[in-house]
Amino acid sequence: MNGIVIVLIAAVLLVAGYVLYGRWLAKSWGIDPKALTPAKRMEDDKNFTPASRFTTFAHQFSSICGAGPVTGTIAAMMFGWLPVLLWVLVGGIFFGAVHDFGALYASVKNNGKSLAQLIEKYIGRTGRRLFLLFSWLFTIIVIAAFVDMVANTFQAVYTPEGAVDVAKSYAGGAAGTISILFTFVAILFGWINRRFKLEGWKELVLAIVLFVLMFAIGMQIPVYLPKLGWFAVIAVYLLFAAAMPIQTLKQPRDYLTSIMMIVMIVCAVIGIFVLGVQGQAQMNAPMVADSAMLDSLAQNGKHMFPLLFVSVACGALSGFHSLVSTNTSSKQVSNETDMLPVGYGAMVAESFVGVLAIVVAAIMYGSFFTFDATGASSATPFQIFSTGVAQGMTAFGVNNTLATVFMTMCVSALALTSVDAVARIGRLSFQEFFTKTNDAAEQAGDNATGVAKAASNTWVATILTLLLGFALAFGGYNNIWALFGASNQLLGGMTMIMLAVFCKCTGRKGFMLYVPVAFLLVCTFTSLVQSIMGCINALSLKGAAVIATSGLQLVFAILLVILGLIVAYNCLKELFTKKAGSLPDEEPEWSELGREKYGA
Repeated sequence: MNGIVIVLIAAVLLVAGYVLYGRWLAKSWGIDPKALTPAKRMEDDKNFTPASRFTTFAHQFSSICGAGPVTGTIAAMMFGWLPVLLWVLVGGIFFGAVHDFGALYASVKNNGKSLAQLIEKYIGRTGRRLFLLFSWLFTIIVIAAFVDMVANTFQAVYTPEGAVDVAKSYAGGAAGTISILFTFVAILFGWINRRFKLEGWKELVLAIVLFVLMFAIGMQIPVYLPKLGWFAVIAVYLLFAAAMPIQTLKQPRDYLTSIMMIVMIVCAVIGIFVLGVQGQAQMNAPMVADSAMLDSLAQNGKHMFPLLFVSVACGALSGFHSLVSTNTSSKQVSNETDMLPVGYGAMVAESFVGVLAIVVAAIMYGSFFTFDATGASSATPFQIFSTGVAQGMTAFGVNNTLATVFMTMCVSALALTSVDAVARIGRLSFQEFFTKTNDAAEQAGDNATGVAKAASNTWVATILTLLLGFALAFGGYNNIWALFGASNQLLGGMTMIMLAVFCKCTGRKGFMLYVPVAFLLVCTFTSLVQSIMGCINALSLKGAAVIATSGLQLVFAILLVILGLIVAYNCLKELFTKKAGSLPDEEPEWSELGREKYGA
């Protein structure tokens, strides 16, 4: 089958899902365009900061669309491209987009409360504490997976004599330089925009000029570092990115990253069409793996259920997105009408990235990579996607070196924007654990004393989160991806249960959440149990390295199962016992700055 056909069908279905199902959902739950959002009422120039629709969309999209839509979809194609495509489309429209929009909606209607605070309100304080611990452990796993991906992408390749192999290292080194520059450029971009109040085309022109300068410098001065060197660079970046006020680095970086990602998507689509016209866009990968391949995968512990549905998280459904929706995006939405494009729309856009990854990988199958009988690929998902899109860009006239550097930068930017968001969320979750109140306006740790006061300090919470994340990263993303996927989808399931309770308590329709909840709980607990068994089997091999990595993963897996079971039980109990319409939306809260700007 020609890849162009798949791209067109997917685009039509995803747009139809947004226009029909997304708008129906927003209408069913209710949108008030005249209401002042928490970002305005509770503005504090730190966490609550109103932003334009595109800026908020850019933050949501760039934060959720990390390495997942590329890594998960391509890795799961060992089962065939059709099952992956169906899960991306069905999951994206009816599971993921509903999940993301619902989390954002519930937070905005509750004074910008985080997911943990929403759980305390609708489920109880114990549920909140346990959930915060769960989400903190989860963010550590995400940090580990994505940091390892980025370091692998940037690391230099060395000759047997110990010298840098420039030909093999150039793309990663140049992309690494651009990534370093990106941090400082984002801060400068944000400062200029705030200082001169740039908007619209002026903001876009400035972004393009800065992009050109970054790429020009990066391609002239590549940085060649080993993997551990990049670990150190990324650690320093995350330390400050997680602690800085959101408008200083995160907002401007997300704006710049979103432009880069939009260009990447456009280039991928044009490349597929050009290759199609040239007769080079055939889907060469198997539509569905044959019975011999499926049997071989099963013998290696890789069953289509549940592995397909936890491997393909971003692109179909990802619990991590609910943390972005409630911890950061809900505090930037300037108008309730922005919630649909930001929540539902960003997820639909991410699903389209997943479709592009499937098509690009299917085209490259056989000529660039293959899957062996164990499901292992001969190239990483990053390499497959970057090389495939760069090949398409070359087909319509872009210089091959520029295309390769650009795509290497794009896939690393996808991971970096997610990992800095998740590092921030991990820090906030750890701090919030020590907050005694459920007041959304209170800063974590204000009521804490002694050890709790020290632990809830911004820098202490950030450093502890990053230390555990980097320790787990030494095991490699391949070894923790299944654990990441299972815990990610379990988080999504718990979010869906909370949303069902929210809908029931506030008198809104919630029936569309019940099937996703049931499916996700069965799928994720099955996968987590399999992860535990896999870690136990790995530990039997002994060896210090195996014990250090698999042992830590085993501890995480067991904790996630225990916490997940307790939180899920409490959520389901409340769903069946709460009275419909018993808890209306919260009364608006105000900050001093918000009251001064917008009045009471």
